[in-house]
Amino acid sequence: MSQDSNVVVDKGKSSFSDLWTKEDYWAIWLGFLIIATAFFLYFNFTPTQEFKDQIAQQNAVMETEAAKAPFKTIAWYKAKDAKGKLKAADGGVGKFIKHWTASPGSWSSNPVEAFILSKERADAKNEAAKPKYEEAKAKTESAFALAQAAETAAAAASFQNVDLNDDAKAKIEAWHALKKKESDVKKKVSNKPYNRIPTLVGLCVALALFFSIGMKFMGKEPLGFMQGFVVVFGVATLAYMMGGQAVAKQYGVGAEAWGVIIGMLIANTVGTPNFVKKACEVEYFIKTGLVLLGAEVLFNKIVAIGIPGIFVAWVVTPIVLICTFIFGQRVLKMPSKTLNIVISADMSVCGTSAAIATAAACRAKKEELTLSIGLSLVFTAIMMIAMPAFIKAVGIPEVLGGAWMGGTIDATGAVAAAGAFLGEKALYVAATIKMIQNVLIGVTAFGVAVYWCTKVECEAGKSVGWMEIWHRFPKFVLGFLSASILFSMIDGSLGGDMGYTMIDNGVVRGFTREFREWFFALSFAAIGLATNFRELAHYFKGGKPLVLYVCGQSFNLALTLGMAYIMFYLVFPEITAQI
Repeated sequence: MSQDSNVVVDKGKSSFSDLWTKEDYWAIWLGFLIIATAFFLYFNFTPTQEFKDQIAQQNAVMETEAAKAPFKTIAWYKAKDAKGKLKAADGGVGKFIKHWTASPGSWSSNPVEAFILSKERADAKNEAAKPKYEEAKAKTESAFALAQAAETAAAAASFQNVDLNDDAKAKIEAWHALKKKESDVKKKVSNKPYNRIPTLVGLCVALALFFSIGMKFMGKEPLGFMQGFVVVFGVATLAYMMGGQAVAKQYGVGAEAWGVIIGMLIANTVGTPNFVKKACEVEYFIKTGLVLLGAEVLFNKIVAIGIPGIFVAWVVTPIVLICTFIFGQRVLKMPSKTLNIVISADMSVCGTSAAIATAAACRAKKEELTLSIGLSLVFTAIMMIAMPAFIKAVGIPEVLGGAWMGGTIDATGAVAAAGAFLGEKALYVAATIKMIQNVLIGVTAFGVAVYWCTKVECEAGKSVGWMEIWHRFPKFVLGFLSASILFSMIDGSLGGDMGYTMIDNGVVRGFTREFREWFFALSFAAIGLATNFRELAHYFKGGKPLVLYVCGQSFNLALTLGMAYIMFYLVFPEITAQI
């Protein structure tokens, strides 16, 4: 295999025909086809005016209650909860999409339940969880009675008695917290029978046809792709099944890791058949998914957490990336500059997404990209479990712990899971900082493209034209940024409440995210199937890639923790107090 056929992108040249013959552009077209379809369906077949009326009604109640009492009353919380239940994805469009994109379900001891859950088994699960639900329900009712009595007492004093107000506030908050717990427990008594085999078969066929359109125009063999795609989809489905197992879920070993593991087991035992290799389009799948990820990274979320989060995400990240790259070249003497920069970006920015963008910008070999992603998956799984445990053990505050994890753990999903282990504040801060950091995917790719064209591959006596930067720039990143800007503008024009109902809990959670998660699962399955340990062995000479990742991540952990503490607790403590 020649070097050019083994790099993440082709030679640096561009033409008008690239718009329909290149992978990056097809990722954009397919991603925006899904986005356009989502907007059309949700804004034409959901009761938008009804949502507006209900939101206005609940907001009026909240305003009245806020003016009446110096604390959030029971009626205020009920109105807020009623508004939070307004989700476009709960309507007909959302139910249809979720039905046909559903992944295998959760299971404990019988893997068949991931695909088929009988009515008898669903009823048995509901009955088993019923005692805990009844207990939670009783606690909520008892707390509600106390909250109601406390609020009545405060109202009798015209809300002028500070002690009565404080007592009412505390008891109402306690009731609302128990109500949320009851809602979580209620989900465990709401199991319904299902058979996901027909929908999985239908989804496999639909996605095979969906991606084969681009394969045809890119000059590849659509029929061969579709034949191999069945196996790739099968591995992704098995990965979802294994990720849904109770113990695997408990330890955070999700479908991403299982996709790589199962794929590698096949590739390094019986071997990946040649017809399957035709469908191992790692970059094609994940680039399309990354365009859809742009819909989830709204710029207004940057404002929500303010300047502290920007410092943690946008100042620390480039420092770590540059220092790690220099360390790899000057101290470790890494033989491959492309492997060095891909690992540095993978570890410092946001894992797989940044690795793909950076590998495309510097034209890294596919094996180098695979190695980088493999290291990221291993350390993400470790850090997702170890960091929350360490933070709790040493007593680090939730906000600081969330900021620390958001800036260091690679995958967005793993960040959210780790934040949830600590609490709501940690989850909010961690996820927000990670999404702020995700914006750097495009910036990182552009910076690497500039550096590679002007420094690394610039021969003596020759100059590299600025157009070469455009040739090397991963075009799919433009789709990611465009989707982010588009969704930010639409979300802003709708307003916070309607944006929550129609965009976040409609177009995104009820459409684009469903497909994005499957595209990521397909890419990880393809990575595993395309990975042969013998081909990767020479990259571990002296263990340098592993040493680079460990040293870089250690520096990242120290610098991020220091910056988070300075920004959130020394420079902007008032912002932290409001989180």
